[in-house]
Parts: sequence; structure tokens; C-alpha cells
Amino acid sequence: MDDLETRELRYFVAVAEELHFGRAADRLGIAQPPLSRAISRLERRLGVQLLDRDRRGVTLTAAGRVLLVEAEAALGAIATAVRRTQLAGSPQLPLVLATKAGASHELLQQLLDALAADGQSVDVLLCEVGEQAGLLRRGRADLALMHIPYDDLAGFETEELFVEGQVAILPAAHPLAARDQLTLADVSAVPDLPIARWPRLDGTYPDGPGPEVHTQSKLAQLVALGKTLLVIPASSRAWQWPEHVAVPVVDAPEVTTVIAWPSDSHSDEVASIVRSAVKLL
Repeated sequence: MDDLETRELRYFVAVAEELHFGRAADRLGIAQPPLSRAISRLERRLGVQLLDRDRRGVTLTAAGRVLLVEAEAALGAIATAVRRTQLAGSPQLPLVLATKAGASHELLQQLLDALAADGQSVDVLLCEVGEQAGLLRRGRADLALMHIPYDDLAGFETEELFVEGQVAILPAAHPLAARDQLTLADVSAVPDLPIARWPRLDGTYPDGPGPEVHTQSKLAQLVALGKTLLVIPASSRAWQWPEHVAVPVVDAPEVTTVIAWPSDSHSDEVASIVRSAVKLL
């Protein structure tokens, strides 16, 4: 069997992460029929079925789950090699810091100000929930602000920055929005306002009545329309709309914000930015 092509791996990863051929095609910037044909050819070449397809959608087979892990690692290694080669040949290129849009906003601003004062620069790559790990592994980012216990930190070094509580983001007109504080039991037992469901690391959604979301813009509008609520770290309130109210959830697990970077990185510039971030707090 010929070696797999990078393009084939990228196509498969897009479908495996989206679990939807249409969304994967949009993400890749190609039409859906050639994407479907490419995945079918890949399955024939490997001699295994990677995806189960039925009327309910697309799911990964056992073989597909293995290939997803291995493909992400392979693509990440290639992207990292390219990124580090470019940095070595062009020292003036700024490092890239990935962070979830709206999260840790005050810390991010303080870090950028501190780096600017020291004559350092970093490009900020804003992403959706849980995307930082993939950006680091694919070499699109050199560092990331991430959150324990929610983000996947496997294969990364980290330094703890701060620990905080969580708040419920509610529609301003809802009765719970008038409360001074809430418990997890309070926010889990509201039949007219189910908690939004984010995809797990394997792309599937947990069971529940809440809407499936994968972008913060969609989530923000659903909250404003009175269709859902969510529980997030207190510092993530930066994206809160006027139609939202944030109420502390007193028994929610604390969230630790860390700065993370690949374990095999030996960049002096990365180490310098990490030191600057730790010094802030």
C-alpha cells in the first residue's frame, strides 16, 4: 500500500471531527461529493471501515477512532516541523498564542501589555471552546491559554496562572437571574431553560434536553432568546450580552487557567513568554 497523503489525512480528520460531510466540506473549502469519494477511497486503501453512515448521521468506527488519533499526531508533527523551521529561519516572526474567544480577557490584556513593555510581541489566535489543543498539536499555535478540568492537556507542559469560580449565564428576564447565587442543582432543574451541550473530545454530544452548540456566537444568541443557559468560568463573562445576567454558582468546580505549550518545544521565546505570564500573577 502506498503511503497515505497529508491531504487524505486532513480530509478524514475534518469529517471525523465534524461528524458531518457537509460541515467538513465547508471547513475544507471543497464540495461534498469529492470529499465523500476521497473518504471512500481511503477506506478501500486501508481495507477497513472508518465511518458508519446512516440517516442519523456519521459516527466513527473503532478503526476510525484510532486513525483520528494517529492522523492528528501526524499532521501535528508536520505542522510543527514547518512552524519551527520558519521560526528558525525568520526570528522576527511573532509567536502565536491561542485562546478561547471571550475567556481570560483581563489576563490576556495584561499579558499583551507586559510583553509590549518588554519589547516582545505575540499574535493572538482566538478560537472556539476546546480548540486550543488541536491548534497546538497542528503547529498553528506555539502557546495557549487553557482551562482545567475542561481542556485536553495531554502532551503539553503547563504553568498555572489562576484559579476561579464559575457563573451561570442566564437570560436577563428569567426568574433565576434575580438570584444572588445559585447551585448546580438549581441550574440543572429548570425545565424551561436546559443547559447547553458542548461536543466531547470525540465529537459526540452528551445526552440531555439542551441544544447542541459548538460556537459561542450561537450559544450567546440562544441564551438571549431564553432557550438555554450555561455555566462558565467567571472571567469568561467578557463576551456577555446586555440580554444576559451572570450569577455565581457556589458549588461548581473551580477552574484553573494555565498557559500551555508542546512538551517537546525548546524555544527560548516560548519560555520567555511563559515567564512573563507567570510573573503577572
